[in-house]
Amino acid sequence: MKWLSDFSLKGKRVFLRADFNVPLKENGDIADDFRIRATLPTMQHILAQGGKLVVASHLGDPEGVYDERLSMQNVAKRLTELLLVPVEVMQDCIGKEIEERTKNMKEGEILLLENLRFHKEEEENDKDFAKGLAKLADIYVCDAFGVVHRKHASVALVPKLLPSAGGFLLAKEIEGLKQLQKNPEHPMVAIIGGRKIESKLPVIDSIAEFADEVLLGNLLANEITQKNISLAQKEKIVFPLDGIPGNGKEYDIGPETRKLYQEKVRNAKTVFWSGPLGKYEEEEYVEGSKIIAEAIVEDMSYAVAGGGNLLDFLGRYNLRDKFDHVSTGGSSMLIFLAGEKLPGLEALNYYGT
Repeated sequence: MKWLSDFSLKGKRVFLRADFNVPLKENGDIADDFRIRATLPTMQHILAQGGKLVVASHLGDPEGVYDERLSMQNVAKRLTELLLVPVEVMQDCIGKEIEERTKNMKEGEILLLENLRFHKEEEENDKDFAKGLAKLADIYVCDAFGVVHRKHASVALVPKLLPSAGGFLLAKEIEGLKQLQKNPEHPMVAIIGGRKIESKLPVIDSIAEFADEVLLGNLLANEITQKNISLAQKEKIVFPLDGIPGNGKEYDIGPETRKLYQEKVRNAKTVFWSGPLGKYEEEEYVEGSKIIAEAIVEDMSYAVAGGGNLLDFLGRYNLRDKFDHVSTGGSSMLIFLAGEKLPGLEALNYYGT
């Protein structure tokens, strides 16, 4: 697999698959630009090297039809503010007009393609759609770790049609997660919150192989109990002792669980956290997650966090910068840690062929 620094970019059109799927306010403004800021080093490098930057992303789930609310216009405005370079939004992401526009680009210029998912062919992994995107550039760069688990055209096919590389954010994501897998300092504690045990079970079983303990949130613990799910390394799994408000509606970990989990993370030298431990959107159920987050960042442990909801929670309480690595991925992060292959990384030949 090649990385961005392996290529000479001067005068080249670079197709950058980014993940600008940012949360939006009701009026369409960007609520949180963390994913945009995370990709800036890659974009700045391409521009500084004399590249011509063609950026592509999805936003929301328009299901293959145009939706003005999910246009990339507001993303372009924020990019212009952050990069101090004008960012031009295309009216579409494929077609003759856009092909001609990219052929006439100047070094240091940025074009932002319209939302990829306005075309159903993106999620269908359509070959002709991928060929249309590949015509816009000379080099492909992936910095969209949050979607490398998707078998979509811009992720899994376009990199096979152009000389391809991983960007700086993708490299940072992989290195941050590999340190958990390959060389964690012990004791290592993993915290798995959120819901949907079916999607979390592979990572619980996998991470239990190299973690010393896995602490569960109430929602997952209840699902395991109710569905009588068997865990591969049950002796390493720690279930909550209590919950708030209780009676089958444990929307936060209770005081005894907070005390127990605090002690465990404070004694840990490595911490991995996926999914908040409470219904943090409501003030009465946020305390458990806040207490555990504070216990993690007060300690000198190597701490990694990730997942959409946890990303949001940490942002609300200005805690992201206090973690060693905060992943922009949710499902992709969990699949990577579970040791399964991801289509976007396979397309870049990350696993070798």
